Amino acid sequence: MAPKRTPRQAVAKAGAVSSSHSPATESPATSGVSTPAASRIPALPTAADTSAIVYQAWNSYVADTPRKFKLVDAFMLFLVAVGLIQFVYCILVGNYPFNAFLSGFSITVGQFVLTASLRMQANPNNSSQFEKVTPERAFADFIFGSLVLHFFAYNFIN
Repeated sequence: MAPKRTPRQAVAKAGAVSSSHSPATESPATSGVSTPAASRIPALPTAADTSAIVYQAWNSYVADTPRKFKLVDAFMLFLVAVGLIQFVYCILVGNYPFNAFLSGFSITVGQFVLTASLRMQANPNNSSQFEKVTPERAFADFIFGSLVLHFFAYNFIN
């Protein structure tokens, strides 16, 4: 069985173009394998690249997203914050009335899912996937699902 190669040796073996090796550049670990050129190793993105991508995505969101979808997104962000607060409270303080914690956390998760569904169905860019669903019907389904969710959560608290 052949000895295992390190990732550097594997890249060097795959990227080798010349078969001549100079003894001065060979080390015992890489003998017989040429070292790849530095230009063949892709550079990792820097913090400046990442921040530029985030900045461009934010500007595109602000410019292209209609106001009603921004409102829905703000509500979804609120639901995430409420769910995190409930979870942290449960960890730090305790979950003595466990039914209350479970019901409240389930409502935030369920409402987030219903709101995400409303956003997808009401978006005109997704009209090809939801051909028979009008925005008004999507909103009616959202209201009905929210009422059912809250009814079951209220009954679960007892």
